[in-house]
Parts: sequence; C-alpha cells; structure tokens
Amino acid sequence: MSRDDPGNQSADTKMNTIIEHIDPNNPDPEVIARAGDIIKKGGLVAFPTETVYGLGGDALNPEASAGIYAAKGRPSDNPLIVHIAETDSLDRIVRRIPDGAGKLADRFWPGPLTIIFEKSDAVPVQTTGGLDTVAVRFPEDRTAQALIKASGGYIAAPSANISGRPSPTRGEYVIQDLDGRVDMIICGDDSRIGLESTIVDMTSEEPVILRPGFITLEELGEVLPGITLDRGLISEDPDIRPKAPGMKYRHYAPRGELTIVEGDNESVISYINMKTGEASEKGLRTGVIAHDERTGMYKADLIAGIGRETEPEEAAHRIYTVLRRMDDEKIDVIYTESMSEGGIGTAFMNRLTKAAGHHIVRL
Repeated sequence: MSRDDPGNQSADTKMNTIIEHIDPNNPDPEVIARAGDIIKKGGLVAFPTETVYGLGGDALNPEASAGIYAAKGRPSDNPLIVHIAETDSLDRIVRRIPDGAGKLADRFWPGPLTIIFEKSDAVPVQTTGGLDTVAVRFPEDRTAQALIKASGGYIAAPSANISGRPSPTRGEYVIQDLDGRVDMIICGDDSRIGLESTIVDMTSEEPVILRPGFITLEELGEVLPGITLDRGLISEDPDIRPKAPGMKYRHYAPRGELTIVEGDNESVISYINMKTGEASEKGLRTGVIAHDERTGMYKADLIAGIGRETEPEEAAHRIYTVLRRMDDEKIDVIYTESMSEGGIGTAFMNRLTKAAGHHIVRL
C-alpha cells in the first residue's frame, strides 16, 4: 500500500504502523497534524481517550469506516460512535437535537457519555451499521480533542482492539492487537476511567440507556427523570438483545474460560478454590479475580485484585487490564467474584458478564 493512500489497507496485509508516544497534557502538534492528515486521507489512527483507547477513521468517509471494521475484525452491522470536539459539530450530522439530549450534553460533555440521535444524510450508513441513527460522543481527553479537530471534526472510533478481546486501556495493548493493521498508534497515559462510555438513546419516546458506563443511571436520572435501562441489559433471555454499539456480540473476553461466581463470600471462596484445584490437577493454568480484601484467601497461578468492595470505580478502572494480564500469563481458566449492581457496578457487571459469555455460577 502506498503511504499516500492509507485507506486501501486490508487487515490481511501487514502494514508499517507508525507508533508515537506523546505527553497527554501537552500533545505534540506535529504528531497530531500527521495523524490528522492520515485520517483525512482515509487512513486509521489509534489514540487515547479517557474511557479506553479508540481506533479512529473519518466518520464521513464510508471507505474509512469499512477499514475500521476490517482492521478490528468487527461485524459491519455493529455501529461506530462518531467523536466530535465541539458541540456545534452536531449540526452537520444529526437531524435534530431533542431537548433532553441538549440537557445531557450541557451536563456531561465533554466526557464519557454517548448520545444517539437521528442521523443526517452526511453520515454514511457504513458508519452507523446500516441504521438511520448515529451515536455521538464529545471526549474530554486533550489528545482526542486535538486529533478530532486536526482530522476534520468527525472521527468514527470503536475501541482499539481486535473485536471480542478486552478493550485496551494502555498503549501497549493497542500495539499488541493492532500493530501492522493500522497506519498510526498514538500512545499516551493509561485511560483514566478504563470503561467505555455510557450510551443513551434519545430517538425513542422515552430516553433509554443502551450501554451502562461511568456515568450512572442515577446521575442521568437527575437530568432526565424516568430514564430506564434497555431490557436487553437486564433480561436473562438470550433472545432479547441490547441495541447499542458493541453489545450485540460477545465482547471483552480473555482467551481463557471465564466464570463468574455469585454467593456469600465463604461459599464463593470455597467453590473457586475447589475448581482451581481441579483445573491445576489437569495441568491447566488458573486465575482468580477478587476484591483486594480477599485475594489472600484464594489459590491459583495468578490472583488479581480489582480494588476493595467499597471502591467500585477502581474495579471498573482495573477490569480490562486484569483480563489482559490473564492473557499475558496464558491463564486457561479464570474465576471471578461478582459485584453488587447499582451505580457503576451495573456497568462493571455488564462487561464482566459479556466477557464470561454469560457463564455464571450462583451458589
């Protein structure tokens, strides 16, 4: 592929990926300008945000969106989120801004909130997965904002990982997944939040949370009383599927077999130690994910703490890094404690359940 035409790259062809490390508080304008030029030409750039790292292409270029799907190995009916760096940018890509959406934007933008609008004709269906709606986010990360502006104002960006794997919160994991598949990778600090944005659908009669995230149901309810969770998030019926980007398919999964164990602490510890012991006898490498106050009570090849039970935000921040560690250590079977629902615990359990393929043992 010619470097003057980065948009024609097939995911099956090894690319010479440019890797840049930047100061997140003072992004190098030369690096940002080069990255913006790549996106303007139809190429792909992975970059940091406050949630997780994103894989960006020109949201208004259907070939760039197709390139994102190819690089990730992502199904093309899975919509991409369009990232903007100015609220006024909405005017070009949405048909209207409902009052409730305006209130959410005023309260939570820039930040980890994605809002779904009716799309304008400027947004190709290749970006929206064939839908007549568009998901939009205004990130707070300085590098992300600078890149969006340098590239023309509209970047379509899912998480910067191979589809189905844990989302990357560190540049090293982006390199691990996408080196040779994209034009440039920009590495900054670890993602501050470590969990994808909350997604709210404002195109239905009542506002609905399609994906829980760092901004909770309770916080959103302060702005939009009556907002609810999509039934697909709370139902155990496998035929009821959530509608949000990233939620239709199995996601966030480590390579090892992951099982969630729910119950009182004593029963959970006893069950997990029994199962890791059985796995070890078969020659399998074992892993346990637990709250910090109980890590010393488990037996496994790798025991990873996710923070204390009183620190759910820390657990959300750590979870993808922990799942990646399990892969790094070649863990075959993984058992994890659960977390109480409510607040950010809802988002944490949503991701963990997807990563486990809904494999939950209730004691």
